[in-house]
Amino acid sequence: MAAPVRGMAGSPSIGNTTSFQKKTRSKLVSIPGTRPSVQNGQLLVSSGVSSLDYVIGGGLAVGTLLLVEEDCYDSYSRMLLKYFLAEGVVCGHELFLASARDHPDEIMQELPSPIVDDVAGMKISEGQSQPSDPENPDTMKIAWRYQNQPRVQTALASSVRFGHYYDVSKTMEPELRQAAKCHSFYQLQETPVTTGSSPLPSPYHALLKSIQTVIRKEGFDGSTPQVGSECPRLGLHSLGSVLWGDDVCCKVNPAHCHALTTFLYALRGLLRTSLSVAMVTVPSHLIQNRAIMGRIIRLSDTAIALESFRGSEKETNPLYKDYHGLLHVCQLPRLNCLSSEVPDTKDLAFKLKRKQFTIESSLRAPAPAFIFRPASQPASALSPQNTPSTHPTALRVYSYGTSPNPNEQRGVKTPPRLLTSAVSGL
Repeated sequence: MAAPVRGMAGSPSIGNTTSFQKKTRSKLVSIPGTRPSVQNGQLLVSSGVSSLDYVIGGGLAVGTLLLVEEDCYDSYSRMLLKYFLAEGVVCGHELFLASARDHPDEIMQELPSPIVDDVAGMKISEGQSQPSDPENPDTMKIAWRYQNQPRVQTALASSVRFGHYYDVSKTMEPELRQAAKCHSFYQLQETPVTTGSSPLPSPYHALLKSIQTVIRKEGFDGSTPQVGSECPRLGLHSLGSVLWGDDVCCKVNPAHCHALTTFLYALRGLLRTSLSVAMVTVPSHLIQNRAIMGRIIRLSDTAIALESFRGSEKETNPLYKDYHGLLHVCQLPRLNCLSSEVPDTKDLAFKLKRKQFTIESSLRAPAPAFIFRPASQPASALSPQNTPSTHPTALRVYSYGTSPNPNEQRGVKTPPRLLTSAVSGL
């Protein structure tokens, strides 16, 4: 291959062309309330709960479906749905809310109020510790032996702020709520439609048609160019219940065993072809056939389950006294990659504070320790009822000065082999 002809000054000739081009940054779709993922470049939206966004990989990917398995009393799953809708109102997204039990207008009136204060000030008010001032003698100090120990962080949060914070003790102002465009679907007010050869029951068929009409009419499928692009949010409450005409919660072998899975399959097709994101809540504790629930989870992109302590034995367990329930991550999305995002920990718990719903990593109890007491102190003073530890394993209590083994008097644990030989020689 001939080299390019250069002039006297070493510059290429005028007629020479090159295939090298300046690399420019690709232009992403600019939608309010979204950001690209650092893992796969997928466009993300916030679920309204920053700790939940951190658990599922940074947020909800546009065009995906989030499945929430309801708790027994549908209190915390309903709260997650209101967080999801409130984030859409603040970001200016168009909403679609469907319900068969409560009217969508009633759910919209219960949306939490956004917090506009500084994030740092809110964290301080939530009880996070501040660095102690050595000049101030009134500041609390910790023991010298624990100063170099790493601090345990239970709150889950990203280094970059994404989404907004909300106060569940207050409701959103009517002016802000009415400024958002919301499409509602109330099953009890809908007229039955003829499904024809469709395998879906009449309520699911009407709901799917309504969602399809909104997406096409508003141009979210890309058919109509829009000046200000938006990301519609779909909130579908308690699918699979009897009020939706489904018997999956009533029988082990229901007649409409494929109704909900077929609906989710068609819904994901609509989400993939539009800039939409959906949150679906399902009463999984009422579904008797676990094989059907497994298919429902696999047809979702992201699936989480809420286990409330209300009415269970864990409500009085001292291990969970600081929490209101557990959160189980059932499935994470695999988008533009071969594997999904792996969370840092699987021991997740949620609690409802006075103003905020948070998800934290539930720390396991410490290992059982050896407690020594003076010989003059009675053993009843260190009984399991009076022991401050909350570990379920019984503690081994020794009386200092009364143990037959001098090694145990000094706090040295006797090896099992030596202890066995000593017992056999007696």
